[in-house]
Amino acid sequence: MFNSLQGRSVIVTGSSKGIGRGIALRFGSAGCKVLVVSRSRSESEAVAAEIAASGGKAMGFAADVSRQADMQAIFPAAKLGAMTEADFDLVLGTNLKGVFLSVSACLPAMKAKKSGRIILTSSITGPETGFPGWSHYGASKAGQLGFMRTAAIELAPYGITVNAVLPGNIATGTLADLGEDYIRKMTASIPMRRLGSCADVANAALFFASDEAAYITGQSLIIDGGQILPESLAALEA
Repeated sequence: MFNSLQGRSVIVTGSSKGIGRGIALRFGSAGCKVLVVSRSRSESEAVAAEIAASGGKAMGFAADVSRQADMQAIFPAAKLGAMTEADFDLVLGTNLKGVFLSVSACLPAMKAKKSGRIILTSSITGPETGFPGWSHYGASKAGQLGFMRTAAIELAPYGITVNAVLPGNIATGTLADLGEDYIRKMTASIPMRRLGSCADVANAALFFASDEAAYITGQSLIIDGGQILPESLAALEA
């Protein structure tokens, strides 16, 4: 399936760890030529080496997507009243402005080819749910979808589609840092009774990139094991 991706060039930003790494590895296994982008050259090259070791083609590249000059940053959680302007700007700069700068940098080549796939990694947090201390993160992820819809209209004449994946709670190192109690509670709130994997998200991104999805644009796909479906935990116990 998705043989149409063989030999295509793919740029995956924020791909040295977590979901981005999973997406890069999956595209590599599908026969794509992957440019692994993160702030750390050594980390991006390590992921590229993983892809190459599995028979794929990849190279690492260091860039900060919030800076126009070179195109992952952490986001400091803080509740309103304690959140600083710098906190807000950092997250919006990376997650929202970074999308604008990344897409803008790739557009000339895509327009020249009259084809292309842009896949944003948003989140259920912001577009669908909220979490205390993450108002800046939620705003940035919801903002990505606003950007996506207009970009999809503007770029459709060039054969370029723009879609987004919205992960729920995915088993990554970042989630593990929140502790066993958090993971246990989150798992209990998911109808499928497990956290998602990076591969679950990567497979959805792979679909959006394929020829099979050529007539889909401006759409978002939630990958959360049904997490946003229950109106309360009681619904899972009924």
